[in-house]
Amino acid sequence: MNGPVGIVLVSHSAGLAAGLRELLAQIGSAAVPVVAAGGSADGGIGTSYDLVAEAIDKADQGAGVAVLPDLGSSVLTTRTVLEDHPRADVAIIDAPFVEGAVAAAVTAAAGGDLHAVISAAEEARDVRKF
Repeated sequence: MNGPVGIVLVSHSAGLAAGLRELLAQIGSAAVPVVAAGGSADGGIGTSYDLVAEAIDKADQGAGVAVLPDLGSSVLTTRTVLEDHPRADVAIIDAPFVEGAVAAAVTAAAGGDLHAVISAAEEARDVRKF
């Protein structure tokens, strides 16, 4: 039996990715494997090909992995990883980083499959704050 869909948070900042991961755990999605891939390999601001690839492996529990990049080169780095290691069960999601991650985690925690997780994260783009 497969576990829940895994989620990878790719950010230029290790602190931002880790903080969002902590938020997701506190809203009740502790059963969902959420892995932060933030910052460069030396701990600075940036993105790391190796950290993203490792995070995908760690988040994978057999039901697929949704990867949410924050912006710019995190998108490019994620795309490069997925081009080099193509898998039908790993998808990059075009969604707002925080709102999309929350929607993805809640859907994954409720047992949603990869398609449902992707849809939930993408729909977060249309949610107004006030």
